[in-house]
Amino acid sequence: METSPDALAHNDYPAAVRAAKDITFGSIAGMISKVFEHPFDLTKVRLQSQVLDSTARFSGPMDCLRQTLKKEGVKGLYRGLPAPIVGAMAENASLFLSYSELQNVIRWTNAQALSIPLSLPQLALAGAGAGAITSFLLTPIELVKCKMQVQMLVTGPASALPGAPVHPLPGPISVLKTVVRETGFRGLWLGHLGTFIREAGGCAAWFTSKEYVASLLLARRMPTETLPVGRERHLVAWESAVAGACAGAAYNVSFFPADTIKSTMQTEAELRPVAPGAPRPPPPTFWGTGVRMWQKQGVRGLYAGMGVTAVRSIPSSAIIFLIYDGLNQHFA
Repeated sequence: METSPDALAHNDYPAAVRAAKDITFGSIAGMISKVFEHPFDLTKVRLQSQVLDSTARFSGPMDCLRQTLKKEGVKGLYRGLPAPIVGAMAENASLFLSYSELQNVIRWTNAQALSIPLSLPQLALAGAGAGAITSFLLTPIELVKCKMQVQMLVTGPASALPGAPVHPLPGPISVLKTVVRETGFRGLWLGHLGTFIREAGGCAAWFTSKEYVASLLLARRMPTETLPVGRERHLVAWESAVAGACAGAAYNVSFFPADTIKSTMQTEAELRPVAPGAPRPPPPTFWGTGVRMWQKQGVRGLYAGMGVTAVRSIPSSAIIFLIYDGLNQHFA
């Protein structure tokens, strides 16, 4: 196992330049992939959020997509997109920057030169650290996104009385202000433990899977022993895409239940509101919500939306690494 040559070449730049490249390229890759994947993400969140309902609104991902298109149109598939766009920029910029710099911290701790490849466990450690750091930025953004993605299920045209005026749904800023007003600033991190587990564990799997598959593809196409002196090895476009696709599968399979619990916690107030005049219950907890979901539907409930997430994440992750690696090579 070795770190991909593109990642090692990245270390040749000064720290400020490396950071600027990671932030810029990560943001671009994240934004483009998010536009592609958002309808699938909306479907996943809506399937996850119905696990605790007495009657399911949707029979599966295709039914969810069909009902959304029928009741809300194409625009409905992109409900809540502004928050994920901001989130994708923050997430990928933070991930690639943290991952790159944490690798150098690991090298410094072990007195390794910047040109020395890291082992698979070392890459997993750097990936987990990058995911943990990013989770603190991501939780408030995902909270707003999830709340917006289920708004139409309870306040849309289908739930309004005949002849009643249809009020515009609140946007991301309005949702953000409501959360702060009702639960305080700390309420923006509702479900953070789920995000933390998903990002730390998932990113360890994401980065190491990508690096491992990339090294296999490079070794297959251009074995080290046949490499001419002075010639560097670089991933071609399809290799970045394939390695990224494998990384996307590894990310979502590894810690998916944590994401399901997190989404359920973040949509609880919208889908199962407290009756007017009733005392407000304490905020849902990660473990408490997980137990309730297990009692309701068992393993199936904890993996609600897994299929559509895989369909989304595999090509989305391929797009991210295709763009990120391509920009790094183009501006090398």
